[in-house]
Order: sequence, then structure tokens, then C-alpha cells
Amino acid sequence: MIDFHTHSLLSDGDLLPSELARRAAVAGCRALGISDHVDASNADFVVPRLLAVCGELGGAAGIEVFAGVEVTHVPPPLIGRIVERCRGLGAEFVIVHGETPAEPVQAGTNAAAIDAGADILSHPGLISSDEARAAAARGVHLEISCRAGHCLANGHVARAGAAAGALLLIGSDAHAPSDLVGRERAARVARGAGLGEEEVAAAFRNAEALLRAIRGRRGHVAT
Repeated sequence: MIDFHTHSLLSDGDLLPSELARRAAVAGCRALGISDHVDASNADFVVPRLLAVCGELGGAAGIEVFAGVEVTHVPPPLIGRIVERCRGLGAEFVIVHGETPAEPVQAGTNAAAIDAGADILSHPGLISSDEARAAAARGVHLEISCRAGHCLANGHVARAGAAAGALLLIGSDAHAPSDLVGRERAARVARGAGLGEEEVAAAFRNAEALLRAIRGRRGHVAT
């Protein structure tokens, strides 16, 4: 399992990044993205600290660890600016918190995230066909979410994404140890969203490809 969507106590997660990495390794992850919630108030605090701890950990926790962010509840006109700011601070990947049915995310967030070129649009809710096609054209990944509440629209996301040829991947959105998922549990969530076996395999391959791209940004040779 490669999981890009997790949270530490640098935002609203329960664990220090080091413990999150260790518990993720034990849960069956071999690469972990820590993507704490940010907006303009805390990006310059969170990103450098995640970069520092992820760099220090290396593979010592038995898992590759990468420093990302989840841009959360930022008004759509400001999303492009904060995505660019986070990349400038060194974030290795950027997630934007999509229009989940579980929270009152402002309409237009999905489109703004895609326009901004986020790496992942998390739990995008009732994403439109036009937005899904735009995500496919921009290479923005649409998340199938393992998290309660956010997962309610997984079936719609799977159908809209598949019809548009968009890149799908699976994220735990882990905040606590019990939220972490291995490959089998992630596959069950994807099957529950209506993905067939080849589509589930494709979602895992999409995560592999994104991992290689992030390694490349870091200056590593992909394997």
C-alpha cells in the first residue's frame, strides 16, 4: 500500500509523524505521504517541519515517508495561490480537500483544485463530468476515500472518473492508528465503490507512478 493521505498532530491527527510512519509500516504501507491540513495561516509552519522529519526519518522507520499538504476549506479563488505557495515551500506533493458530502466545502473547490494542478483531489464528492474530464486532462488524481463520511460518494467518483479516463487512487485519510489501511483493506474499499479488479489494480499502479514522480522531484532515481 502507498498512502498519500494521512494526518499527524501537526494538524488534526493523533500521532507524531515518526509514530505515524512506524504504525503505517506495521499496517502494511511501504510508502507514506503525510499531508497535514493547511491554509495561509499555517503552511509556512507545517511544510518545513514535515520536510525536516521526513528527511530525518529516511527509511529508518521501515517505510519511505514524504512531506505533503492537504489544502483545506480554502475559498476557491485562493486555492491556486496556496497550492503555489506550498510547492514553493518545498511540499513534495499537494492534495486539495475536495467537495465531500460530509462537510460544507465551498462549491467550486473541485474545479479550482484541478485548475491549480494539485496532485490529488481528495474525496471530491459529486464531482461533475466536466470536472472529471478536466482532472484527466491535467493528470490530477481523484481519490477513493477509506474515511467514513467522505466515502459516501466513492461510487459516484469511481463512475465519473472511469468515464472520463481520470487517474484514481485510494487514500486512507488516516487521523488515528485505526484508520491506517493495508493493501487488502484498500482494495475492498475500491471494490465497494464499484471498481473491477483491473480498475483496482490500475489505482494501485497510479499510486506507484505518483510515488516515482515524487521521488524524481526529490532527486532520487526511481526504481
